[in-house]
Amino acid sequence: MALAVWMLYAADRLMDTRLLNIDDIDPTRHEDLEARHYFHRRHRTAFLTGILFCSIALAALLPHLDAAAIRLYLILGGLVAGYFILIHATSSATAQQKVAHRMPKEIAVGLCFAAATFIPTVARRPDLRYPLLPIALVFAALCSLNCLFIYAWEHEDHRTNHPPHAITRVALGNLPALTAALIFCSIAVVLLDRRVPWPISCASALSAAILLLLHNRRLAIARTTLRAAADLALTTPLLLLPIVLR
Repeated sequence: MALAVWMLYAADRLMDTRLLNIDDIDPTRHEDLEARHYFHRRHRTAFLTGILFCSIALAALLPHLDAAAIRLYLILGGLVAGYFILIHATSSATAQQKVAHRMPKEIAVGLCFAAATFIPTVARRPDLRYPLLPIALVFAALCSLNCLFIYAWEHEDHRTNHPPHAITRVALGNLPALTAALIFCSIAVVLLDRRVPWPISCASALSAAILLLLHNRRLAIARTTLRAAADLALTTPLLLLPIVLR
């Protein structure tokens, strides 16, 4: 799954910038692109090579997956492929940006990533699908919050010609309240149903709290560092790993 997610991320960045000249690094001309886009563009040969090797590794790992998991991944993969086609099939960067901002992509990313994370478990244990649904939705909301916070930080100091989707705009205007609600829901789901794994609930609440802390300190942290810290905030399960394995 780590290989697949990295491939999707790298491919998305490369397709975002495929219409740019490699020397065109003027941020005023492409206000919707960030440093990570230009980095992928400059090193596109290395990233394409990495994608190729990851594809080979995934092909080797695929036979080891459960058949039920493969079926679910195929459904999810079809949805993701549809998103890529819709966003990147246009012939101009401006058209791509307009289409992208008509979709609540931050919400979609959270749902897709959470689904991919829980698929192996629910494929092996269908009886856990309903008990895990509440915490899966909490995790999906956390992943979406990660994207929303990053979007808010990267677009806070300048206006964009292509405003985000209406759902995204509402979420961006209520990030602290949404984060507090997510922390509450993370704790509530495990208290209401003992079948919900408490480490997932605890890690989700902790990650949300760290995102909110970063948001409150955003003016004192460089944008690139802030974005990296937002992704690092989602690694809180590592803190609980020694307890889980005890």
